[in-house]
Amino acid sequence: MLEFDGLHKSYGDNRVLQGVAFTVAPGSMFGFCGANGAGKTTTMRIAMGLALADAGEVRWYGRPLDTAVRRRIGYMPEERGLYPKMRVAEQVTYFARLHGLDAPAASRAAAEWTERLGLAERRGDRVEKLSLGNQQRVQLATALAGRPAVLILDEPFSGLDPVGVDSLAEALLEQCRQGVPVVFSSHQLDLVERLCDSVGILARGRIVASGPVPELRRREAGRVLRVVVPDAPHGWAAGLPGVRVVSEQAGDTLLALDPGTDDQAVLAAALRTGRVTHFGWREPTLVELFRDAVAAPAEVAA
Repeated sequence: MLEFDGLHKSYGDNRVLQGVAFTVAPGSMFGFCGANGAGKTTTMRIAMGLALADAGEVRWYGRPLDTAVRRRIGYMPEERGLYPKMRVAEQVTYFARLHGLDAPAASRAAAEWTERLGLAERRGDRVEKLSLGNQQRVQLATALAGRPAVLILDEPFSGLDPVGVDSLAEALLEQCRQGVPVVFSSHQLDLVERLCDSVGILARGRIVASGPVPELRRREAGRVLRVVVPDAPHGWAAGLPGVRVVSEQAGDTLLALDPGTDDQAVLAAALRTGRVTHFGWREPTLVELFRDAVAAPAEVAA
C-alpha cells in the first residue's frame, strides 16, 4: 500500500498542503486532480524527496520512503528531466541502469519501451531533435524502463497525440495488472474517469473529494434531474419553486433541485407542457464533480 498520510507544506504564508491524505492499493490506478497551484506537484515532490513536508509522511508498505525505496519508483516530474544531447536509446538505458538494472537488462528495457511508445525509429536521435510530444514519450520510457514497483507521474498525457495517449494508457493498465500502484495527475478528466480506479480532487491544499468514480457519482446523484419534454416551450421550468435550470436545449432540460423540493411536482409541471419522454436523476460526470468540489467553500468541502 502506498500511503500519503496527513501532508502539510507551507511556503511562508502560503499553505500549499493542509493534511493531504490518500492511499493507493497495489495494482490500482489513482488519478490526482486539481486546478493549477492546488498542490499536486508538491505532493509528488514530497514523495520523491524533492521537497520536505512540514508534517505527515509518505509510506510504502508501512515504511517511510527512503532512497532505497525511491530507487524503485518510476517518476515523471512536471519539469522534464532529459539530457538534450543524449540519444534516445542511450538515455532510456542510462535511467534504467540508475534504477538498478544491469547493462543487458537495461538495453532490453530501452528497446522494449521505445518500441511500445512509438520511438523505435528515433532511438539514434538526440533528444533535442525531437518534437515536444516525442520528448514526452522519451520521458515516459525512462519512468517505465526501470521495472518500477511504483509509478508517480505528473501530467504524463500532456502533449501526447491520441495514438500516444492510447499507447501510454495501455502501458499503465498493464503495469496495474502486474500489481504496480500508479498515481498520476492530469487535467484531462475524461482520461482520469476512463482509467482510474479511484480519484482525489485537491483544492486549497485539501482533498475535497476522493474515492472510486462510480461511488462519487452515486454519492452526488439526486442533485441533477433530467427531464425531456420535446414539445415544451423554452423556459418552462424557470419559475418552479426550489428549482434551478442547469441547461435547456431542444426540450432536454437539466434541473438542480433544492433540498426538500418535490420532484413529483416538477414532473406534474412537465406533464402540463406536453409528453414527457424521460424523467430521472442523472449521475454527474467527473468534470461536474470536479467543478462542484473546487468551487465549494473550504469549510464545506473539507
